[in-house]
Amino acid sequence: MKPIAIALTGASGMPYAITLLKELVKTEDKIYVMISQAASTVITMETDLNLGTDTRSIEKNLSQYLSAKDGQIEVFSKNQWTAPVASGSNPPRAMVVCPCTMSTLSAIAHGSADNLMHRAADVVIKEQKKLILVPRETPYSAIHLENMLKLSRLGVVIMDANPAFYQNPKSIQDLINFVVARILDHLEIEHKLLTPWQG
Repeated sequence: MKPIAIALTGASGMPYAITLLKELVKTEDKIYVMISQAASTVITMETDLNLGTDTRSIEKNLSQYLSAKDGQIEVFSKNQWTAPVASGSNPPRAMVVCPCTMSTLSAIAHGSADNLMHRAADVVIKEQKKLILVPRETPYSAIHLENMLKLSRLGVVIMDANPAFYQNPKSIQDLINFVVARILDHLEIEHKLLTPWQG
């Protein structure tokens, strides 16, 4: 199967991203990862993970942390225009931006492909693949909402980092798992993070 692309931007919510990557590693599928400089900083603040600064270090440290197989995770810098995700002739089967800043969401909504993350999202939209954005902001301004509506009308899934409580969560990880489970559901990937609603 074609790889899944994951983009991490500088919004709060890195535990969502790390849990998502852990679950994707279990599938043994290839994973393309794009991490902004701001995201690397936020990861250090919100988790026990220090990725380093260059692409090779990030790839090595992330793979070790997630117990990924050799070559399963491939990390690209924001200006690596030779990356597979930059071309519509070789799009990933799906892309998730988690967490997604409002500036990234705006750039995607307006087709501003000035870095690899934006270009990859543009490719996924134009090739009619699945794009999931997980915004982590509150409150939303009218600008944010208009950008989300524009993307939703294009078929982009806007999945707010908004956990439910009907599962009677016992920990923060339970709340994280709820959001990640919904992402995996939309990627059509089986998981054991959450028991489906039974009524």
